Formats: sequence, C-alpha cells, structure tokens
Amino acid sequence: MGPLLVLFLVVFLLNVIPAFAPPTWMVFSFLGFRLPTHMDWSFALVGAVAAAMGRSLLGKLSRIIIRNHWLGEAAKQSINSLKLELEKRPNLTFGLFLFYAFTPLPSNYLFIAYGLTTMPLVRLVAPFFIGRFVSYYFWTMSAVAVSRKLALEETDAMAYFSVYFVLTQLALLAVVYVFMRVDWKLLLQKRKWGWLPKSIPDVKRSSSGY
Repeated sequence: MGPLLVLFLVVFLLNVIPAFAPPTWMVFSFLGFRLPTHMDWSFALVGAVAAAMGRSLLGKLSRIIIRNHWLGEAAKQSINSLKLELEKRPNLTFGLFLFYAFTPLPSNYLFIAYGLTTMPLVRLVAPFFIGRFVSYYFWTMSAVAVSRKLALEETDAMAYFSVYFVLTQLALLAVVYVFMRVDWKLLLQKRKWGWLPKSIPDVKRSSSGY
C-alpha cells in the first residue's frame, strides 16, 4: 500500500470522527518532521481530498442521526431559521467558510452544525477543500523547515501540539451544545439571545414505547 493511499485513509477516517480525533494538520506537521525529504504538494492535495470527503460524510451523518432522530421539532424550526438567513447570503457564506478553512481551527463541529441545517454540503465542501489544500501544504513545509533547522525530535513536536488538541476538543463540545440550544429564530428576527424551552437533544421515543 503506497504512502499516499495510507495518508488518504488516515485523513479520511480522522475527518469522519465527530470529536476527540487528532487534528489533521497535526498529521501533516508530523510527516514534515518525520519525512522532510519526501514531502511535496501531492501530499497536501491527497489530504485535502480525503478531508473534504470525510467531513462531507460527517455532515451527512449528523443530518441523518442527530437531526432526524435526536432533535425535537422546536430545535429543527430554530435551525431552519438560521438556514433561511444563510441561503440569502451565499457569497458571504462561501467567503467565511473559505477563511475558516485556512485556519488550524477544528472543523468537525462546523460540519456537524451545517449538516443539521440540511443545506447542500457542496457549499461548505468547496471552500473547505481549497483552504485545507493550502493550509496542509503550509503546515507540511513549515514542519520541514523547522525540522531541518532545529532538528526537533518528533516526540517533542507532538507534545507541543497536544495542549492545542485538548483545548479545542473541549471547546468543540461546548459550541455544538450551544448551537443546538440557542433560539436562532429569536436571535435573527428580534436580535435577542434566548434558549429553546426544551432540552436539546430531545431523543424521540421509539414506537415500542421504550
């Protein structure tokens, strides 16, 4: 199995996992430290394709599992209000997602939230792919340059990145919770902050009564 295929599978799986998976840019930084003479733009391209496919699947799964089986009607109507506002501003939405994709911030919660709106995922996947291709190449080449100048051990590099990982994943859980709890209709129409009256997620009872 070639290195690019292995990279594709690893990045794809990491981007399907909804939370507490190592950020993909860490993988490319690690490769830059470990294999500085083998890295080029093809690794960034394969990684960006795998990441876009993985996040797209994550968005679809959030729609199928969370929206269709966990969210109550009040939460769905609230998220639909946000959906209407996003549909009115397609260029702004594209630009914001493109800017976000250039950053090292985790994108799993973004795709989970976007999947709940039922909007076409291609509007998010396209800018995400562009941003991730550029950022993956940047992180890889930066790691290559640092490894050659400072001769860092890979374990030292991973220890440095671990703090970022823990903090962002904890923040992820809080952001997703707030996204499902906030009353978007009240916020967008009346510019007032409020919570939905019913706890979210609201797990529907099965037809068997359990």
